[in-house]
Amino acid sequence: MTTRTIGKPRTTAAIMLGALLAAVTVAVAAPRIAHAADAWPVKPIQLLIPYPPGGSADLLARPLGAKLQERLGQPIVLDYRPGAGGTIASQALARSKPDGYTLIMVLAAHAINPSLYPKLPYDTRKDFAPVSLVANLPLILAGSASLQARNVADLIAQAKAAPGKITFGSAGNGNTGHLAGELFDSMTGVKMTHVPYKGSAQVVNAMLAGDIQLTFDSISTSMPQIRAGKMRALAVTSAKRAAMAPDVPTLAEAGVPGFDINGWYAILAPAGTPRDIVDKLSTEIAAVLAQPELRAQIAANGYEPVGSTPAALGAHIDAELVRWNKVVTNAGVKLE
Repeated sequence: MTTRTIGKPRTTAAIMLGALLAAVTVAVAAPRIAHAADAWPVKPIQLLIPYPPGGSADLLARPLGAKLQERLGQPIVLDYRPGAGGTIASQALARSKPDGYTLIMVLAAHAINPSLYPKLPYDTRKDFAPVSLVANLPLILAGSASLQARNVADLIAQAKAAPGKITFGSAGNGNTGHLAGELFDSMTGVKMTHVPYKGSAQVVNAMLAGDIQLTFDSISTSMPQIRAGKMRALAVTSAKRAAMAPDVPTLAEAGVPGFDINGWYAILAPAGTPRDIVDKLSTEIAAVLAQPELRAQIAANGYEPVGSTPAALGAHIDAELVRWNKVVTNAGVKLE
């Protein structure tokens, strides 16, 4: 059988020349790849919010988005996708194009959900690119006007005397407010009835209407009603007192030692978003959070500004996944 070579055989010199030309081509193209974020953004950026307007995420996302819009030169469009403890919005982000034009503001529930939902339609770590931790926000244990208890000790006594009679509301099944209530039950030996809503604003409305007697909610949405005398502050859930309510004791101070739950807010992008775009976003968020005007504005609503690198946020989420799994397991929380 005869074999035939198509074309002329390449010499060693030709092969070396080809390799050199390829190397030069890569070297010329590399800077373009490394600086893809230079052209970003060129159109509006969509920021998914896992809860309805008027809640704690909304109160933070609006001023943050306004300042980012000024720096980036493109509109930040808030897109509300409430439901299922934030999983609906998270699923939408996981399916989005990883180009930096679709982001999400997640709450602590993002790290809680894997312990509550055995079949999430996404992987909490693999399907998202951490961008920046934005802020922390203490929760406050508040009672409605109809609640007889005037302090935590009274509440525990009242709850023990009538198991299941006291109702507490939260912004959704499995969120930090819900788990705070379940943890309170397990640590004090009481039993209260949880009533889930679709957001913090709805919880406050239910409190004012007398539909529920208690809430473990973000301090930002409850404090205005507390100041107006329509709700009663009993304690904050964090390890230290909140700057927004320095006269309100922590739950540990009020007789539940070791109680420590804090809300947090972060920005994520879809996995696969170019690293330089993620880094640019993180840098811009940090710059915005360093502005005295914005810091004062969000601090007035109880938020504690943070700002972080993508790596630091990733480590934070990893630690929170472990922490909340222990809380869920120890409290025996199950979603029906």
